[in-house]
This record gives sequence, C-alpha cells and structure tokens, in this order.
Amino acid sequence: MESVTFGPLVTADWLAKHLQAPDIRVLDASWYLPNDGRDARAEYQAGHIPGAGFFDLDEISDQESPLPHMLPGPEKFASAVRKLGIGNHSRVVVYDGGGVYAAVRAWWMFRIFDHPAVAVLDGGLHQWRARGLPVETLPTLPRSGHYAAGFRPEMVCALPDILNRLEDGKPQILDARGPGRFSGAEAEPRAGLRSGHIPGSLNLHYARLFNADHTMAGEKAIRAELDRLGVDLAAPVITTCGSGVTAAILAFALHRIGKQDVTLYDGSWVEWGSAADTPVATGTSGEPA
Repeated sequence: MESVTFGPLVTADWLAKHLQAPDIRVLDASWYLPNDGRDARAEYQAGHIPGAGFFDLDEISDQESPLPHMLPGPEKFASAVRKLGIGNHSRVVVYDGGGVYAAVRAWWMFRIFDHPAVAVLDGGLHQWRARGLPVETLPTLPRSGHYAAGFRPEMVCALPDILNRLEDGKPQILDARGPGRFSGAEAEPRAGLRSGHIPGSLNLHYARLFNADHTMAGEKAIRAELDRLGVDLAAPVITTCGSGVTAAILAFALHRIGKQDVTLYDGSWVEWGSAADTPVATGTSGEPA
C-alpha cells in the first residue's frame, strides 16, 4: 500500500491512476438537505465514478433514533460496508456530488469505526468530471468484503456531554452552519427548531474552507480561519452543525492540520434546537435568546 501518498485528501488524478488497484474501493456518499431538491441516489444512478458503490447516509444510520442519520452501531456499519465490497484492508475513497460535503461525514464514520485507511476525493464528482474522467451508469455489484468494525468513542459526543462542557465554562465548540442560521437571523431548514446557537460556540461556516472550484482550502488557510476565531489548538474542540454532516468538514480540516482531540456532536442543532430546556444564544456575540 502507498500509505505515504494515500489520504486524507486525494486528487481526481490520483484516483484515476489507482482506480483499478485491488485494494481501492470508491463510494459515492452524496446527501442533500430536503429543501435542496436533489435526489442523491438518482444522481448516482445517472452517473458515478466507475466501480463506485452508493453509501446511503440515511440508511447506514441508527434507524431507531428520531434524529436524522445518527451514527449506527458497529455491527450495522460493518454489515453495510461488507455489502459494498469493503474489507478491513481496503483503502476507501469517498466522494459526493456537492464537491466535498456529505463525503466527509462518511470519512468520519469510517474513522470512528476504526478504519483509518479512508480518504476524501478533493472536489468530488465536480472535479472528476472537470478533468474529463469517465463516469458510468451501470450498477456496481462488488463481492461482499470481510469486515469487522471497532469503535472510537472519543470521536463523538451527545447532548449531556455538551451541557457538562458548558458548566465547565470552556466549551470551544465550532459550529459549521452559515452565519444567518448561527446568529438566529435565518430560520432553520427543518421545521420545529429554535433559531440560534449553543452558548459560547464559535461560527466557522464550512464554506469558508473551500476554494471556488470545490476543492478544499490548504492547511495555511485552515489555520488562518482558526486564528481568526481565536481557537486554542492546545485544547479539545467539539464540532457541530445542523445534523452532524457539515460538522465533519470542520473535524476533517482539524485532522488535516494534525489536531486529534476533536469530537463531533452527532445530534447537533436538530437535537439541541428541538429540546425545550437547552440554552440558546443568538447574534454573533451570543446574546441570550
């Protein structure tokens, strides 16, 4: 394996060169908000990277939770990725049709289930097509892989963990939503949620971490954004967003600059904003709601 050159971010040219390697498995992990008007599975069927399987974030989730696409248990994850032809020795490349968006949630899931050999395709399907590389519409029917999942609980947290962190007075929470949603000036795309943010959190809109061509910003730009917000890289960081998808983009960015003590709040604003007794702040400086 070319462990030195693989991950966490690979280019379309790299993937095209290594697409036929026996240990490479490619997954389309596209997912869109309900009001985006896009059908991820239909778009996958209309054209995907040759050999790619479809990683359904909503299906590979805790189906018993009332919250969207919450993390499944290790066994469910292992069963799903086995059917996608992935084994413990596979090098997995994830991409999506939005550039780099939901694919990073899939990246985070592989890592939390102790599969570090996973990379994100920089620029996603957009860059693949821009390079003139082929797509196919044929269904991908891989052999079932041999896969056993571990679990890294330090990578995920729940609502009580956030409340405890607030009591400690040093939350260092990064919220990936847009400024309007963070401040409370814009309504949430899901009905029934209060507007605003977790008190004491900082707003780092995930879009600030991308270039105009949908590729991800470099490490220097990532550090500049963190410096702008006054993030203490010597202290733990929690990432959050609307439903745990774009929070993974922040976790990914932090991983790229070598920060390991990063936790993702899986329930994110869908859980926090729907609870009746959680504290909510509004405005850019955190005025009480």
